[in-house]
Amino acid sequence: MMKHFGATSTTDEVLAGSDLRGKRAFITGVSAGLGVETARALVAHGASVVGTARDLAKAERATAQIRQAAQASGGELTLVQMDLADLASVRALGDAVVAAGQPFDLVVANAGIMATPLQHTRDGFESQFGTNVLGHYVLINQLAALMRQGARLVTLSSNGHRFADVDLEDPNFEHTPYDPWVAYGRSKTGDALLAVAFDARHRHRGVRAASVHPGVIQTELVRNIEPAAFQAAFEAMNAQHLALGNPPFEVKSVQQGAATTIWAGVVADADTIGGRYCEDCQVGELVPDDLELSAFSAGVRRYAVDPARAEALWNKAEQLVGNR
Repeated sequence: MMKHFGATSTTDEVLAGSDLRGKRAFITGVSAGLGVETARALVAHGASVVGTARDLAKAERATAQIRQAAQASGGELTLVQMDLADLASVRALGDAVVAAGQPFDLVVANAGIMATPLQHTRDGFESQFGTNVLGHYVLINQLAALMRQGARLVTLSSNGHRFADVDLEDPNFEHTPYDPWVAYGRSKTGDALLAVAFDARHRHRGVRAASVHPGVIQTELVRNIEPAAFQAAFEAMNAQHLALGNPPFEVKSVQQGAATTIWAGVVADADTIGGRYCEDCQVGELVPDDLELSAFSAGVRRYAVDPARAEALWNKAEQLVGNR
């Protein structure tokens, strides 16, 4: 009988009793926060994990205890350098992993940036869209051939997708005034749509994909925001949340935040999560576009899981990065 989990479930609770020996996972952004916790939980249950980081030395420090504990579980953590903001770096690592030929049961597109000033990737794309969406688009296309039957892709979206739909006519803000939160919203909608499009392409061979909102967690993702500005914004959003009649909001721990990734990637029924947006260890509910929500409310806007929108994004990404 399937266990039921919720907003306060942790990674260890979701994986209780699971034996992942012989399973292999690939996770981007294993140098802090959710990426480290996702890797830790999988390795603790015997899985072999390949984790990427832009700063390899930082990742090695952050995961030292995981690698030491792996001996007891039979798991393994291997760290590799990759910069999602540099498509040459993504392609080089992807080529090396494909050449090694070892299959994966889980790929987690976890790494990302949030609310940055207007910047551009090495390839000239607006940094949040270029890193969060296009970098992962290139990577998952390379790794797809290594995902064996029953494998899953999990992309890290956010309830921040409700800040904005993707703008496929002006993805780099060349004709639109730049707003860091709008750019973040576009990128998180893009991450949700990547999962929808990937699932449509690979479910015929038993490979499924889902996006997840991990919850609000204070991790290094807020490093580009002044602490005072972040606190003021958080208080304003919480005031709106309460004004709409919601109960007081509680920030999640990293263990609770990574639980939905683990749930969708390992535990949940494949047909339940395939092509869906998940939060609090369950599939998120569709909310009407005109329904007023707080920044902390649950639910996914229809545009973030719309198959036609997902195809349009996929085709635009293909055009922008120049590969199929």
